[in-house]
Amino acid sequence: MLKHRLAFGTLMILVFVGFVLLDGRLDGSLSAEIPDKPVQATLFTLLAAMLMIPAQLELGNLVKQAGARLIYSVTIPVSILLATMPWWTQLIRSPIFFEIFILIFPFSLLALFLIQAIQFGAGGTIRNISASFFSIIYLGLFCMFLVWIRVFWGVWILLFFVSIIKSSDIGAYTFGRRFGRHRLCPRISPGKTWEGLFGAAAAAAAVSFGFSFFCDIMAPLQAIAFGAVFGVLGQLGDLVESMIKRDAAAKDSSNSIPGFGGLLDVIDSPLATAPAAFAVLMWLL
Repeated sequence: MLKHRLAFGTLMILVFVGFVLLDGRLDGSLSAEIPDKPVQATLFTLLAAMLMIPAQLELGNLVKQAGARLIYSVTIPVSILLATMPWWTQLIRSPIFFEIFILIFPFSLLALFLIQAIQFGAGGTIRNISASFFSIIYLGLFCMFLVWIRVFWGVWILLFFVSIIKSSDIGAYTFGRRFGRHRLCPRISPGKTWEGLFGAAAAAAAVSFGFSFFCDIMAPLQAIAFGAVFGVLGQLGDLVESMIKRDAAAKDSSNSIPGFGGLLDVIDSPLATAPAAFAVLMWLL
């Protein structure tokens, strides 16, 4: 397990960083020496859109085990639309996009009721529509904030944020295995401990400070505080998916990534913390 986790974790990091750097190279945001293109983050937006499909399918399997069904004909396209919204707002610069964004949610809900009636009738209406609307918010809307971070602040801020969140996972795993004695939330995730949470905050604060120092992102104390806070929030975000998996009586969202489980097990923390990170970065930067 640990061998697979290290091997595939390293591979995913290299692929993700290389992909994001290539994206920045193509749109000019990687370096000040290259002029920025009018439309930013095309490759990253494409990646976000592509990930919505397997993420929805994985969540759908968990939801099915919990006794409900996702209505994929609505959840997948709407999640892709929400996740890619920052890219479209650059391409089509119009104030009407705000109205479109607001209208996505009520029209999605109405579409869910329509498809529910056609496919399943009245049976499971509350369960299916609630789960489907949740999947749109959790995957599509939250992913949109990741893309906004990339579009607003460029490659290095995105890597800064993701590095903090994933380093918190490493810190929690390492400290939890080595020092873990006191369980954090035994009813949700028996393996998580207060010692692991401390390790998550410490590792994230250290990475935040180092990354910020070398890339001149924010003041040292701000970087340490930012890292510690989001190290903790990252673990709380991981607990969100743990609640879903426990309700579905599943250990992992799937077995598609050796050593990690499924795609949701990898992206749960960045997704859950992206809205808060966007808000804090708007204030600090």
